[in-house]
This record gives sequence, C-alpha cells and structure tokens, in this order.
Amino acid sequence: MSALPMTSSTALNPPLDTNLWSQNHLARVEQALSLWVGDGAPAGLGDAMRYAVLDGGKRLRPLLVLAAYEGARSGSSDSTAPEGGAVQAALDEAALRAACAVELIHAYSLVHDDMPCMDNDVLRRGKPTVHVQFGEAQALLAGDALQAFAFELLTPDNTLIPAATQAALCRLLARAAGSAGMAGGQAIDLASVGVALTEAQLRQMHRLKTGALLQGSVLMGALCGHAAPAAYQALSDYGAAMGLAFQVVDDILDVVADSATLGKTAGKDAAADKPTYVSLLGLERAQAYAQELLAEAHAALGRSGLPDTRALAALADMVVRRSH
Repeated sequence: MSALPMTSSTALNPPLDTNLWSQNHLARVEQALSLWVGDGAPAGLGDAMRYAVLDGGKRLRPLLVLAAYEGARSGSSDSTAPEGGAVQAALDEAALRAACAVELIHAYSLVHDDMPCMDNDVLRRGKPTVHVQFGEAQALLAGDALQAFAFELLTPDNTLIPAATQAALCRLLARAAGSAGMAGGQAIDLASVGVALTEAQLRQMHRLKTGALLQGSVLMGALCGHAAPAAYQALSDYGAAMGLAFQVVDDILDVVADSATLGKTAGKDAAADKPTYVSLLGLERAQAYAQELLAEAHAALGRSGLPDTRALAALADMVVRRSH
C-alpha cells in the first residue's frame, strides 16, 4: 500500500506504516482461519472448505472489519478507560471473529458463483476453482458449510462478548449476504445477461452484489468498536462508496488486466455479455467514476469525527489503485 494522503485524521496522527499494519492483522486472521476452518468436518468436506478459504485472496473484508473497529475505538469515550483487560479482550475477540466470519461468507459466495450453474469458472485466486478440484457436489456442500460456520463463529460458547452484540453482528452479516445484499445482487446479475441496464440499475446491482458485504464489514467493525451514531453513519457512507468503487475497479480490471495478474479468468464479463461500468460508461469514464467514489469515501471519513481513520483511508486507496 502506498503512503496515505493528508486527511483530517492523518493530520493529527503520525504516518501509518500500512504494510506493517496489514501484515500484523493478516497474520492474526490467517492463524484464526487456519485453526477454525474445516476442523472435524467429515468425508473430505474440511479439505474442500480449507481449499476455498486458505492460501489466497486479498482479505480486504477482514481488514475492513479490523480497521473500522480500530477507528471506532479511537473515538470511543471508553477507549482509554481502565477495563481490567476483560472487556477489551471481549471487544478484540468479537472483531476478530467478525473479520473471519465475513471472509467465510465471501469465500462461500465465490465457491457457489464459480459453479457451472452460475458463472462456470475454472480459475480462482490463481488455482482451480473448488468444483474443478473437488467436484460439484462437494463444492456445493463446502459453500453451505462455510456460510453456516460464519454465524457459528459469531456466537461462541464461553465468551464475554455480550449476547446483544453477537445478535447484532449476525443480523448485519445476514442482511449483507442475503436477498437484500449479496444474493439479491447475484440474482439481478444472472437476470441481466444481455440486458441493457441503466446506470442506476447497474449501480443498484453492484451495491447489492459486491458493495453490501464490504459495507457490512465496515459496520461490523464499527459495532464492535462501539461507534457513536454519527460516526457509525459516516462509516456506513464510507463503506457504501468504497464498496461500489471496488466493483467499478473490478469491471475495469476485467478489461485491462490478464488472467495471470487477476488470479481469475479475465474478460469473462464481456464474453458472457454482462453489463459492466466499462460497457455502460466506457473505460475512461469508469476510471474517473472510481476516483469520484474514492473522494466520497475520504469525505465520509472526514465527517466521522473519529481521531484515527488512517487504516480505513489506506484501504480505500488500495481498492481503487489496485492492479488485481
């Protein structure tokens, strides 16, 4: 990740070593996923689950959870209060479990999206897709199991995480993943092949299909960090802008990058006659729109009133400036 631009939060804080920040958090997420995913699953199901989740992916969604959690905690009135370690440990645990849960939902969606009944893709994260490696039936079960396990992670036994927090996290994730979010967006996507959508229709499809889970990741982190209502709304606006920007850039990369760089099949949207921001707006206008959404995301962080949003700002920059 590149150095951060100067914003209202970065002006008050020293520069953030974003590479070190992300490496530290990624190590925690990878360790937890490796420990939890597929543990005890029978008949080879665990192998398929682990194949779908481990050793690949940018882990953007978990990083958004943890960045929003840290940003919210920086502005929390009790962020410096002595808590005996127990309450803070519970908040940390909730954020880590939320980070892993959103990655499991994302991974399950990729497993199902790649199957022949959906996008029929053979390459994901630089390796054969799960149904190619394990067969369609096992891939379907692996996706189902990952989705269920995401909610199990959010509701652990023997924890200090308040039951109300567990329930609120489950609701946020369910809404982001269901008919009002990712699944609904995928349904629109499948129904839109060969259809000329308006920009508003395309925006709505992508806000659901891709943006909802990214925005949900931010909100889950904000919830764990006890964000005040105004900060929570600003982080929601940030997540919405950044989530849509991610899909706009995805549409651009599908045109300008190759499969080896992307780690998935390039050019498949055009080949499948799917509407994209590039097909609707043209490449240059789509690139400009991504920059406009990035500015919206930074403006929302400025409205949050949180003392430290450097990590969230860096992640927004990474989303728009990425090459894969």
